[in-house]
Amino acid sequence: MEKIYTPAAPDRATIDALAGATLLEFGANWCGHCMAAQAPLAQAFAGHDGVRHYKVEDGPGRALGRSYRVKLWPTLIFLSDGQEVARLVRPLQAEPISVAFTQIDT
Repeated sequence: MEKIYTPAAPDRATIDALAGATLLEFGANWCGHCMAAQAPLAQAFAGHDGVRHYKVEDGPGRALGRSYRVKLWPTLIFLSDGQEVARLVRPLQAEPISVAFTQIDT
């Protein structure tokens, strides 16, 4: 599991072409909602080591977040073979995150 939101992000075509399970997490390192979501995310992420995780710093003009119509942080987008399967916005409990992981990590 990635720990820090990074400004460098792949482009949408690269994400769409990914095989397997991927979690896109949009937010910012200074965001209180993002910080509050980290403990339940870490709890739910346990046992899903095969899931690729991109922790993307989002904001105005950031193309990847805009392509997914991200409005609030954190937004978690669960992908299977580049296709969105589940989305969670501002999750504060591990259970819904765990449920979303089961939809992409087989």
